[in-house]
Amino acid sequence: MERTSRFSTLDSSTQGWINGFIGVLIFSGSLPATRLAVMAFDPVFLTLIRATLAGLLGLLLLRLFKEKRPSRGQYMPLVIVALGVVIGFPLLTALALQYVTSAHSIVFIGLLPLATAVFGVLRGGERPRPVFWLFSILGSALVMGYAFAQGLSAAPAGDLLMLLAVLVCGLGYAEGARLSRSLGGWQVICWALVVSLPVVAPLSVILAPHSFSGIPLPAWLSLGYVSLFSMLIGFVFWYRGLAQGGIAAVGQLQLLQPFFGLALAAGLLHEQVSLGMLLVTLAVIGCVAGAKHFAR
Repeated sequence: MERTSRFSTLDSSTQGWINGFIGVLIFSGSLPATRLAVMAFDPVFLTLIRATLAGLLGLLLLRLFKEKRPSRGQYMPLVIVALGVVIGFPLLTALALQYVTSAHSIVFIGLLPLATAVFGVLRGGERPRPVFWLFSILGSALVMGYAFAQGLSAAPAGDLLMLLAVLVCGLGYAEGARLSRSLGGWQVICWALVVSLPVVAPLSVILAPHSFSGIPLPAWLSLGYVSLFSMLIGFVFWYRGLAQGGIAAVGQLQLLQPFFGLALAAGLLHEQVSLGMLLVTLAVIGCVAGAKHFAR
């Protein structure tokens, strides 16, 4: 009986890692796809329409599986998740990608696991070791140092928007991971999308372009990707993985996202990925790994 229990636990943990890995792979294509989409769509409209399409699908899934409504105390955390990952991060990154390349922005994404850990500490009341803050400061200094070395004055708006995007997304991830323990993994993102629908759906109609003629196929495919995969399917795998394998353990898979994103940026968009950019990304990932370790 004991062996069966251990096997079941191991099997659930393995499933968590697999689901989390799939989620990270899906998220890695978000910035390159957004970069392609903002070449044809207004960033604000892109944010609204992707949330609207994903929200309608999320509502359909909730109705299909007859999920119960969140409790009154769960609505405020859902609003925070919606503001962080449904509206805040997509909008800020779409605006940023008007000024910087997706390869440049992916270096900032290397800070996302650290931001998630910091908000996890603040929300969970944990007591990390002093070494945690050393890694935190060092990682932030590396990212900012890289931005200055590349000529921060050339695109200060893009770098600032990416930093803000990382902060709001880290808050949304931490809040969503905490909420998934009681509400369920995929249900969190579906309900967050539904909560945002009364706002994003009417605005997407109001701010829609007068004509969609002339928009190239890559932009339409990118819109479909960020709406269906980045906004919904990726979170289904991600939150399921967090619930099955543990937030602290599976959450470290985010450290692989910059590598996958840089590869996609180079392969799909033919953007130049310099050796310095790769080295900075590696260093930031090392700092995040150390910070996550000492946050426990």
